[in-house]
Amino acid sequence: MGSERRERMRALGVRLRGLRVEAGLTGAVLAERAGVGQPTVSKVENGRMVPSPDVLGRLCDGLGLDAPTVREVRDLLIAVETAAPDTPNTATPAGTLLDDAVRTARLVRSFQCVVLPAMLQSAEYARHAFQSAPGVTPEAVGRAVATRVERQSVLYEPGRESVFVLTEGVLRTWPGTPSLMLAQLDRLLAVESLSTVRLGVIPWTRPVPALPRHGFTLLDRTAVAVETLRDERVLDDPAEVVVYEDTFTCFEEAADFGAEARELVLGVMKDFRNLDESTTR
Repeated sequence: MGSERRERMRALGVRLRGLRVEAGLTGAVLAERAGVGQPTVSKVENGRMVPSPDVLGRLCDGLGLDAPTVREVRDLLIAVETAAPDTPNTATPAGTLLDDAVRTARLVRSFQCVVLPAMLQSAEYARHAFQSAPGVTPEAVGRAVATRVERQSVLYEPGRESVFVLTEGVLRTWPGTPSLMLAQLDRLLAVESLSTVRLGVIPWTRPVPALPRHGFTLLDRTAVAVETLRDERVLDDPAEVVVYEDTFTCFEEAADFGAEARELVLGVMKDFRNLDESTTR
């Protein structure tokens, strides 16, 4: 049995899905009518995202609901917001919602300044990332790692495009052991060779165009995901998405791609190799 909050999220999603089916609309059509991203409709209907009152209002307008039904749906949202949060034993590590959102996007653009993008993480790196979340159990971490690795298969699917921009500091911020990072950076080079992927690195010798406050992932051109220590937020306000798109473009223009990026990664690997040898003597 899930938590009270999760059960109420599921109830809200089931009701909205039922209303959409009754209206004869697909998720894509409802998203267009409501002015939100299709991933938002999917996540709300599947109980994986709590919509803001504004987003819920847009969905209601897109469905053409009458006043009594709008009140019913808003009451379901209030029930979610007032439900007790998950206890530490049932907490899910931050990052799992991001994995689901990436799975539905055809264009993914991610800028990171501390942690490697979720889609590029090895299983062991991801394990350290999930373990850093407060209150998670080993079982929850194991499930989250398995989901993340499975979601990465989208990198190989034709018709998708992924652009990753990292600061060099991301490559040098390491959990575990130097050998873990050597395996991780080797995976980075393998992924960079895919025709569906572009990897850019901003070297530490170059000033950044702006001081990044946090990393973020753009999902198509309709939403942006921000991951924190405790939770995740998927923002689909068009004005906010434009700000993040402009910011991503600035970092993308400052990054090295292709052979220069590979050389930089190989240089960092050399440093980790030396570090690994010094720690095993």
